[in-house]
Amino acid sequence: MKTILLVCSAGMSTSLLVTKMESAAKEAGVDCKIFALPFSDAPRVLEEVDCILLGPQVRFQKAAIEKLAAGRKAGPVPVDIIDMRDYGTMNGKAVFDTAMKMIG
Repeated sequence: MKTILLVCSAGMSTSLLVTKMESAAKEAGVDCKIFALPFSDAPRVLEEVDCILLGPQVRFQKAAIEKLAAGRKAGPVPVDIIDMRDYGTMNGKAVFDTAMKMIG
C-alpha cells in the first residue's frame, strides 16, 4: 500500500483534494492511503509515508520538510509542491499522478 501525505496550513483545505485523489487511486486500481495534515503535525508521520506533497500555501516550508524527510530512519522520502493550477481546480487525478511518479 502506498501512503501519500498532503501538507497544508490547517489540514482542512486539502480534504476535497484528498477525496478526489482517492477516487483517482480507486479508478487506477492502486491501493493507497491519502491524508492531509497541517505542517505542524507532519513530522509525527514521516516514517509511514511514501511521498509528501505540499499545498501551495505552505510551499515556503519545502526546505524544512525536505530536511525532516531526509532524516527518516526508513530513508529519505520525496517531497514536492502541488501544482497551483491542479490545487486550485482540485484536480485529484493530476495530483495523484504526480504522487505516483514521485514514488516510482
